[in-house]
Amino acid sequence: MKVFGKSNVAEFLGDFVVYRNLMPMDKRLPKLSEIRSRLDLSPNEIPRKHEVSYARVIVELLREARRLEAPKAEIKRLVFIGDTRMSDGGAFDNICQVTGWEGIIFIGSENAEPLEFESLKTPGGQRMVISNRWSALNESEEYNLRRYCAVHEFPIDEATAVILDLDKTTLGARGRNSQVIDQARVEAVRQTVESLLGEAFDLDSFLNSYNQLNHPEFHPFTADNQDYLAYICLILGSGLYDTDKIIREVRGKRLLTFRQFIDQVETHKAQLAPSLQAIHESIYANVQAGDPTPFKAFRYNEYKNTVSRMGFLPDSTPLNILLRQEIVITHEVRTLALDWKQQGALLFGLSDKPDEASVPTAELVEKGYQPLHRTVTHVVGKPQ
Repeated sequence: MKVFGKSNVAEFLGDFVVYRNLMPMDKRLPKLSEIRSRLDLSPNEIPRKHEVSYARVIVELLREARRLEAPKAEIKRLVFIGDTRMSDGGAFDNICQVTGWEGIIFIGSENAEPLEFESLKTPGGQRMVISNRWSALNESEEYNLRRYCAVHEFPIDEATAVILDLDKTTLGARGRNSQVIDQARVEAVRQTVESLLGEAFDLDSFLNSYNQLNHPEFHPFTADNQDYLAYICLILGSGLYDTDKIIREVRGKRLLTFRQFIDQVETHKAQLAPSLQAIHESIYANVQAGDPTPFKAFRYNEYKNTVSRMGFLPDSTPLNILLRQEIVITHEVRTLALDWKQQGALLFGLSDKPDEASVPTAELVEKGYQPLHRTVTHVVGKPQ
């Protein structure tokens, strides 16, 4: 593995990117409000990745993007490069089912075990490849995605759309560099909770609450939503509730959902300090409005913590330190993307990271900050 200089994701995606709110970064593409009208979706609906409505929105964006770059081409095939079998695989299957496109999805990660390159069918009947090497995207491995496409007579050309998952695939590859993305998020939670609690903040108590409730056992309660978890940690840190008691109530099925929890806090909010009452009311209003990213202060901190971990180390930094401290671009994804773009394929980036954690505020834009896909960082991977 080696460092291949610096770049940004926009080198191969441009602004053909959407984050969680499905607002395209390329202003030539239709806004979500326009697509909602076309598809007869609810006026305020922001589809989530596992929903068929999400797939329908993405299909509209892909077709519009294809018209911009190749007006006479029609998408017939889809390649999806991701890192999670359930989330990415589900979105991929939904897109193929909505359109009738033939598809191949590659689910990558990295570990020290011998090379795995498993081919199987998705629930929707499409081809899925699972590998424990990101280098299996390219010819550096005997079994690789390029060869797989060729063997299965799956051409990469103007009729092919290629979706790149951004988080822990294109940036911070799972198993190689993804822990830095997690570090940025946890630090953002800590900073946010500490700033709101002030002297009442206890680091050990915070870490105890966060680490326990971030476990998959509690995902039905937290909805695996970091905004919810950050808010829960804030309320626990305030002393309004006790962590052990909350855990007992969740395990005892007396506390089932985050909405149930925040409704209880609303009932007892008078016991919170005035500053915490204000932040609670803001988050509560966002939850009631159906906003999946209700804790804005946390997500703004997440953006700053994420972008501060991109491209900041000297070029001479040893590789092991670079991978531990900086969020880097996955060389294998970049190489594949650039090659397939040359062959005429449409490239499009998807991220389930909230826009607030991915795009700078107007104030930060004035200081030169860029969206994550335009932020320059090092490129690391295995040579072909």
